[in-house]
Amino acid sequence: MNIDQLRKLCLSFPGATEQIQWGDDLLFKVGGKMFAITPLEPAPVWLSLKASPEEFAELTERPGIIPAPYLARAKWVAIESPDTLPLNELASLLRTSYDLVVAKLPGKTRESLAAGKSSSSSSASSRGKRSKSSKSSRKAPRS
Repeated sequence: MNIDQLRKLCLSFPGATEQIQWGDDLLFKVGGKMFAITPLEPAPVWLSLKASPEEFAELTERPGIIPAPYLARAKWVAIESPDTLPLNELASLLRTSYDLVVAKLPGKTRESLAAGKSSSSSSASSRGKRSKSSKSSRKAPRS
């Protein structure tokens, strides 16, 4: 997986954003919280992501996957090379990381993410437009 494929996948998750931080690291976030990090310059680690406690133990026993520097205590793993895992497994791990982070977000933030997945936000805005026009039509006879 290259950086463009990684960006496309991570940004396809509802509410996901990207941000460059700490000089040359590209962070993928949801609700302002990180779920994946990749350096834009050559580095010893290619990608870091959050894992469940069970996955963390299992993954860090595999070659090419280590506890993520600075983030291991929060159960983050670091993948040393893009070739370490098959594409479908990597995509699954990224989605798990995203889901783990979303699960810890405040309820209102999770609700807005869920609403963003459906078309309810567009129907709410059209309802708002109808009520405004209704109000203006009610005001017109009074003038």
